[in-house]
This record gives sequence, C-alpha cells and structure tokens, in this order.
Amino acid sequence: MIGKTGLLAALAVAGLTLSAPLAYAGCPADDHIDGSTAAQATQKMEHAGYAHVRDLKKGCDNYWHANAEQNGKPEMIVLAPSGKVMVENDAYTGTAGKSASN
Repeated sequence: MIGKTGLLAALAVAGLTLSAPLAYAGCPADDHIDGSTAAQATQKMEHAGYAHVRDLKKGCDNYWHANAEQNGKPEMIVLAPSGKVMVENDAYTGTAGKSASN
C-alpha cells in the first residue's frame, strides 16, 4: 500500500512527465516535428521524377529519406522540408536537386 508521501511523489512525477514536450524516439524533446506524412513525401518524390519510392524514414530534422529509382537507376533520395527532392549525398553537399513544386 502506498502512503500519502508515496502517492504525492508518484503524482508529482506523473505531472512532470505529462508536461514534458512529446518527441519521436531518438529526437530531442525541443525539436519541432512537422505533420508531414509518408504518403505526402512519396507523392512529392514521385512528382520530382522518382519511381518505386520505398523505405521512407523521417529524421528529427523533418527530412524524409527513401530509396527510389530514376530512369531505372537506384538512388537514395531525401525530401527537404522546403519541398526540394535531392539525391542523398547531394543534400549535404549543397548541389542542386529537383523541387517537388517543379
């Protein structure tokens, strides 16, 4: 049986836990995770010319990462929060990519 002190301590811990910001596993609690979905990311990647989009994963930085094909060639691609779809390596080197809005 829990005494009054134990009950108050349990409620205090529960209150602290409930007031903490929610985050995806592995993401810092203060990261702002947007509401974009895998279906939306797939559509943007396909609109940018990629086919067979699969293995989608969203990073804490709101970038969607996937495997896809373009002209029959396998590519690792990334969709930036801005809507730009790029080959994975190019996303980090700053080279041009295709925008989903094109």
